[in-house]
Amino acid sequence: MKRIPALILALIMSLPISANAADLLVAQAANFMPAMQEIIPAFKKSTGLEVQATYTSTGKLYAQIINGAPFDLFLAADERRPDKLFAEGLAEKPFIYAKGKVVFWSLSKQIAGKSWQEAIKSKNLHKISIANIETAPYGTAAMLALKKEKLWETVKPELVFAQSIAQAFQFASTGAADAGFCAYSSMFTKTGKSGSFSVVKEAPPVIQAACILKSTKRKNTAEKFVEFLSSPEAISIKKKYGYD
Repeated sequence: MKRIPALILALIMSLPISANAADLLVAQAANFMPAMQEIIPAFKKSTGLEVQATYTSTGKLYAQIINGAPFDLFLAADERRPDKLFAEGLAEKPFIYAKGKVVFWSLSKQIAGKSWQEAIKSKNLHKISIANIETAPYGTAAMLALKKEKLWETVKPELVFAQSIAQAFQFASTGAADAGFCAYSSMFTKTGKSGSFSVVKEAPPVIQAACILKSTKRKNTAEKFVEFLSSPEAISIKKKYGYD
């Protein structure tokens, strides 16, 4: 009997029971969760098809995919991983589905009206959340902004590293961190609106690409979902959450 790799067994065990009945399994970068939670119901209303998404960092999803995770579609937070899957013959040709931005956010209103460079130097900020700089593209973008402004070494001792950009926002919103580098999309949620933020213009735009995995047995459904991502309804939802 062929053994299932521990990484994939853990993933399968973590999937909700509803995933077994889903018509499509999507590996989704965590930053896009707020938009995806509106896109999926809209797609179901339009087609009657059930989509189940797993949200975590792009790097972790990529690792799961190359280890045989049973996803049909990969929506990353960068271009590099979909391009690698394509080059390795594991995916169809990638396409760009969204462009995101990094913001510096805090539940405290004390940073309101300040630039992120000014806010980050506040004596009231002792812990600052940031997504994993190796596996999460938004974390990488935030790090590049800090290095560009020559603040990386100064701020590094105060950084609290999260597994994904969604967790970085969670840390900042629950008090585990005083502020954090977050996805602009989170600013349009109820929690995001309760705090204050500054756009990190020095961070490169986060170009988000996607690809249909060649291992899928539900290619037709994956193609329908890809087509829906370019529909006026999906574009409207993406714009609602600050994506270009």
